Amino acid sequence: MTDQRKSESEWRDKLTPEQYRILREAGTERPFTGDLLNNKDKGTYRCAACGEPLFDSESKYDSGSGWPSFTAPVGGESVAEHTDHSHGMTRTEVRCAKCEGHLGHVFPDGPGPAGLRYCINSASLDFKKGADEPKDDGERP
Repeated sequence: MTDQRKSESEWRDKLTPEQYRILREAGTERPFTGDLLNNKDKGTYRCAACGEPLFDSESKYDSGSGWPSFTAPVGGESVAEHTDHSHGMTRTEVRCAKCEGHLGHVFPDGPGPAGLRYCINSASLDFKKGADEPKDDGERP
């Protein structure tokens, strides 16, 4: 469900041409070109369109794919998954649950118990350096 009801004209004004192509037109940046691919800083990766927290640095890893990769989103409702039948294949597309911006895809070849790799375009993300935001799970560290 979106709560970012902007017109395409408003999105064009807000985003860079590359961000618009990826977030609004479901484009893909070339592998190994994204600004956040090699980022090792601690912090939170947010949607470049609406600022929604999506991934934290603790879940980021080097998959060798050429795109920032994560094992899981920050919360169960921060990303939405949709079946993508483009380019002659079936994949699971990942979108920001708040503004419906295209982020990338999730594949079942990742590490960890869930075995997922969230393969995300750098242009879809803004990085906020600093302590990762706590997840509201009702528990305190």
